[in-house]
Amino acid sequence: MKIAFYTLGCKVNQNETGALEQLFCENGFALAGPDEAADVYVVNSCTVTSGGDKKSRQWLRRAKREHPEAVTVLTGCYPQAFPDEAEAVTEADIVTGAKARRRILDNVLQYLQTHERIVDIAPHERGEAFEELPMERFEGHTRAFMKVEDGCDRRCAYCVIPRARGPVRSRSEESVLKELSVLAQAGYAEAVLTGINLSSYGKDTGSSLGVLVEKASGVEGLHRIRLGSIEPDLMTDDEIARMARVPELCPQFHLSLQSGCTSVLRRMRRVYTADEYRTVVRKLRDAIPRATFTTDIIVGFPGETDEEFEETIRFVREIAFLKVHVFSFSRREGTPAYDMPDQVDEQVKALRSHRLQTEADKVRAEVIAGMEGSAVEVLLETQIAHGVFTGYTKEYVPVRIRAAGHETGEIVCAVLGRFDGERCEARMAEN
Repeated sequence: MKIAFYTLGCKVNQNETGALEQLFCENGFALAGPDEAADVYVVNSCTVTSGGDKKSRQWLRRAKREHPEAVTVLTGCYPQAFPDEAEAVTEADIVTGAKARRRILDNVLQYLQTHERIVDIAPHERGEAFEELPMERFEGHTRAFMKVEDGCDRRCAYCVIPRARGPVRSRSEESVLKELSVLAQAGYAEAVLTGINLSSYGKDTGSSLGVLVEKASGVEGLHRIRLGSIEPDLMTDDEIARMARVPELCPQFHLSLQSGCTSVLRRMRRVYTADEYRTVVRKLRDAIPRATFTTDIIVGFPGETDEEFEETIRFVREIAFLKVHVFSFSRREGTPAYDMPDQVDEQVKALRSHRLQTEADKVRAEVIAGMEGSAVEVLLETQIAHGVFTGYTKEYVPVRIRAAGHETGEIVCAVLGRFDGERCEARMAEN
């Protein structure tokens, strides 16, 4: 039987979809091609915005309309956060949440026998264990993405994710290291550690992200360890010192920001100030001189004034981010920010978003231009012509390089050239 997946949202969702693909393929299913009809359609939903919920419903409706005999599954964060609303999506034959992912296979097999609708949304509970969904291959990727943490205990005013993902729970060090070894033996030179609140790794087990990074560096054949999004206030002096001692750690930190203005951060219920964020950046740069920083910023949060927005612009210039993902604030039902006064006009949000992204792109070009002539290591990821590849440096600079005689997945030594706005032209190092 053929199965097709549609995934919305973050790297964690993508990782979980990959694990589900592997689970189904190990049990007699085959993945449908891009233009091939399937017997089962699975939507792995994201509920960060109501727009994500809408996309999930639209995709299901189209799948059911075009393939009425196929089994349709709605799973992920949307049903977990809003179970009653998700249950009312009648185009879904099976509705499950973000918990007990392995049961999706059993539910599909049961539905194929009974053709009776299944709603199986297990509530999150304090003390629940991390659900193991190991992966051994990542089709189309030269980097391996590994989920090592789930859940979030924070209560940011704009975010519904704790409701969807439950409390912090960490994958055991033993399990992580075992899978990293399997992935390294399969030829993956770089592993990306991901989580819903990655910095909280070990909070429930007595470990920490820094300890995990140290131990992961001992995995034979693993040359790079990259981190997903991390929280600035959880980057303690001890964590920074541990990470600085690991040469395999990629010196690129996606350090969550959301606003460069402390008064906006307070309204967002973030637990750090702009000055505290600045201090963490300084400490990381002192400990890891080649450190680069990427981040996410929300513009137009309720009450954001022109002066507060300008403060964020100045902060982006000061920190010199390698890359900034800019989002306009989207009201999310079920969060405190939904009913906050002084909602910002949509046109104002759009103008601010465009201006901030333009400024951030200028900063990006300046940061990368400052690296011209630097000796770097490039992971060859995609071959775009004979002997010509695109890839990334450890600092997460995108590169185009001619590397005749090499293959995707290899790491080569190179020298950075000019940045064309999309990628750096690089040349192979002589030695």
